[in-house]
Amino acid sequence: MEFMKVKISDFLQERKGRYKPKDQSIQGLKRIEKIDFSGQIYLSEKPSNTDMILVKKGDLVISGINVEKGAMCVYEGEEDITATIHYSSYTYNDKKIDLNFFKYFLKSPNFVSALKEQVPGGIKTEIKPKHVLPLEISIPKNISDQIIIVERLDELNEQLNSSNSELIHQLYLISQLRQAFLREAMQGALVSNETSDGKTGADLLEEIKKEKEQLIKDKKIKKGKLTKNSKQIMEFSFPNNWQISKLDDLFFVTKLAGFEYSDHMQLKNSGEVPVIRAQNVRNLELNKNNLLFIDLETSILLDRCSLKKECLLITFIGAGIGDVATFKEKERWHLAPNVAKAEPFAGVEFMYNIKYFNYFLISSYGKSEISKHMKATAQPSLSMETIRDIDIPLPPLEIQNRMVAKLDELMQYCDALEASVKESQNYNAQLLQQVLREALEGKEEKTEALALVAEDMPNYQKTI
Repeated sequence: MEFMKVKISDFLQERKGRYKPKDQSIQGLKRIEKIDFSGQIYLSEKPSNTDMILVKKGDLVISGINVEKGAMCVYEGEEDITATIHYSSYTYNDKKIDLNFFKYFLKSPNFVSALKEQVPGGIKTEIKPKHVLPLEISIPKNISDQIIIVERLDELNEQLNSSNSELIHQLYLISQLRQAFLREAMQGALVSNETSDGKTGADLLEEIKKEKEQLIKDKKIKKGKLTKNSKQIMEFSFPNNWQISKLDDLFFVTKLAGFEYSDHMQLKNSGEVPVIRAQNVRNLELNKNNLLFIDLETSILLDRCSLKKECLLITFIGAGIGDVATFKEKERWHLAPNVAKAEPFAGVEFMYNIKYFNYFLISSYGKSEISKHMKATAQPSLSMETIRDIDIPLPPLEIQNRMVAKLDELMQYCDALEASVKESQNYNAQLLQQVLREALEGKEEKTEALALVAEDMPNYQKTI
């Protein structure tokens, strides 16, 4: 197979022309809204305030932002269309280049390397024709050889797609396995329900209520406002020594008021007190990436919403609504406007295991409780009243501790399975890039290195 050096401009030509949004010559033409990573084109009739280009049938259209991920296509429609200048449109010489070969090249490490090596200063924002067309690349001299490479890569893609579909299914089964363990635990079937002292959940709830009532009497806390439309939807059965309780019976529930945020808080990239936003709340754990901060003086001023001891964090609006994590940091943190806290009353922290409640709230039963008041609106939200109305089965502390220890063990098992599957996904992605690079450099493909790792994964369905 003979390769030759050519400039992309030898076989690809930009379709010239730039139009103002209200230019009469493009009025009434549909516009490319997006090209997804599979090359599917989506059209829109909505106007744009950005300058436009023209696209004709047979043109290769490339996204300047995501071309290396596959955001490109050949437009096959009969009518002319437009695209914003974030795209570029090209005609090509099919006697010199097989278009499918060129598409593979644009998704390969070779394209990225060529840009880095040949574009002075690199790419600042998006890829433009002035970056692509002057690039000198190596391609098979004969179209027939380009087609042979495409056929090999298509075959590999088919194998990898099959493998990746199986891996995605494995991840789904692992998520189902997690829920199966949680369901079993919340039904009282995961561990023994015997206690050494014979105490029940009802006894525990009575002790907690006494402590809460004393705090209210001493004016150390205010009585939580409850919803006027209390609901009870819990239908599953649990052991006789457990007791149904409201979240309000067990925790002080609050959030940062809107005026407190707007009048006092200025989020900064660094500072004294980290702030928990919705994006930092993940099931069970905190995501400490992209933290923002406030100063200590502001946190002290808004002390009711500070985080100083172990508690539950619940996203009540926006992305991740219903996610619940446990806060267990030693330093002082603070709430953002879209996260509520459920904090143990003073004096009852030792009476229960907070992680048990976190496990319940991320179970299918807990998710149903969280969403039982949620309305189907454009942006669903939870009020503090509806969070306080969540029903939770309360086992004796001894059983809570036993359940948490067992669930910790089982979740670690699921974590290990999930990590193994994701490692296989990464391997497949790296393999495709390796084979792409070698094929486009004229090296023999080592398809025997392909390991369809998904085939060796255990059948989780049996466990579920």
